[in-house]
Amino acid sequence: MQEIIFLLMAFLCAGVVQAQTRQGSNARKNQPEAAWVKHIPTEDLITWRRHIHQHPEVSFEEEQTSKYVEEVLSKLPNVEVIKPAKTSLIGVLKGAKPGRTVAFRADMDALPIQEETGLPYASKEKNVSHACGHDAHTAMLLATAATLSKMQQELKGTVYFIFQHAEEQPPGGAIDIVESGELKGVEAFFGMHVLPNFPAGHVGILPDGAASTAQDIFNLNIIGKGSHGSMPHLGIDPIVVGAAIVSALQTVVSRNVEPGEMTVVTIGKFQSGDAFNVIADRAELAASIRTTSDKTRKQVEQRVKEIIESITKAYGATYELDYINTYPAIQNDKALNAQVRKSAAAILGKEQVFDAPMMTASEDFAYYRKIAPVSFMTLGIGDGPANHNPGFKVDESALQNGVKAQVQLILDYLNK
Repeated sequence: MQEIIFLLMAFLCAGVVQAQTRQGSNARKNQPEAAWVKHIPTEDLITWRRHIHQHPEVSFEEEQTSKYVEEVLSKLPNVEVIKPAKTSLIGVLKGAKPGRTVAFRADMDALPIQEETGLPYASKEKNVSHACGHDAHTAMLLATAATLSKMQQELKGTVYFIFQHAEEQPPGGAIDIVESGELKGVEAFFGMHVLPNFPAGHVGILPDGAASTAQDIFNLNIIGKGSHGSMPHLGIDPIVVGAAIVSALQTVVSRNVEPGEMTVVTIGKFQSGDAFNVIADRAELAASIRTTSDKTRKQVEQRVKEIIESITKAYGATYELDYINTYPAIQNDKALNAQVRKSAAAILGKEQVFDAPMMTASEDFAYYRKIAPVSFMTLGIGDGPANHNPGFKVDESALQNGVKAQVQLILDYLNK
C-alpha cells in the first residue's frame, strides 16, 4: 500500500479474533468442501508468489513482473489478456452464460526498502522488496483466475482480473486503468490486502463507508534571509518561522476539525541550515495529511494554507507551497460489504471472518469507485512486523483462504 504504513490496528482486534477462533475452530470440520476448491493451483500459488517476491520492481517500473503475470494468464483457458497501461494487465474471463460483470484487483509494485527477513526466497534486488505484500496479492488473484478459468461453462457473466501497477506511488496506477476505458460494464470492484497481526487466513470486513483515509501531501519552502548567527536582527530566520508553522498546524486537528472525525497532520520533514553559527535563508518542510470525508479534507487544506500564509507574513518571510491531493478515502459499499461477509463465511466459516477497523492508511483502490461501487477487505497473515517494515513477512498458509474467499465472492456476486 502506498508509502504509508498500515498501523498495527491488529493488537486491539487480534485478541477478539483469536477468541472467536477458539470458540469456532472446529465449526467447518464436518462441512463438505466446495467442489471447485480442487481447481485451486495450490503449489503454483506459492511458486508464483515466491518468484514475484524474489524479483520486485518499484512503482511504474513493473516491466518484468507484468511480463511474468502475462505469461501465467496467457496459459489459462478462456482468459483474454488486455493491457490498459504500460505495466498493468487485465485478464478477462467471459462465462458461458450471460450475467453481471465484476472486477477484482491486485497491485503488483514493490517498495524501495532493503529486505531483512532472511528468507531463502528473499528479494534479489538491492533496496527493493515486497514489504507490503503485493506479491501475495498478485499470486492470489492469479490463482483465483486459474480456478475460475476452469469453470467457464458454469460461469454467469464476466470477470475482470486487474493486475495494477504503482499503488505505492502517487498519482497511482488505478487512475490510469480507470481512465483507460477498458473496464467496460463493470458493476462492482473488490480488493483484498494482507495485514499482519491478525490470524493467518482470516478475512477482515472493513467498515461500510470510509474504510481508509484520504491522503494529501504538502511540500513547503520557507524563504527567509540569511545572516550570521550573532546578528539575528539582520536576517529572517526560516527555522523560527518553520517552528511556528509546525506548532500552529497542531491546532488544525485539535481546534478546527470536528471531534470524532479521524484526521492526522504529520510533519515528516523539516530541513534547514548547514552550520551552527549561520542563520539559513531557507527551510524545507513536508507533511502527510489523512482525512476520511470530503468536507474535512477541504477544511484542513484551507486551514493549512491560511496558517502558512499568515505566519510567514508575520515574520517577514515568503514561501513556496505545493499542496498535493493524492488518494481519496475508500468508501466501501454497504451491500457489497454484506456480500463479502456472507461469501467469506460460507467458504471459510463464520469463525474466520471478523470486523476489521478502518485503515488509517491510504489506497488508490478508491479510484475505482469512479466507475462502480467498491468493497475492500483484509486477509490476516499472522504475527509479524507491520507493512513497509524491512522484516515484513507473509504466512503463506493464509493465501489459500484468500483465494477461496475471492472465488466464492465472485461466484456469489455473479449468481445473484
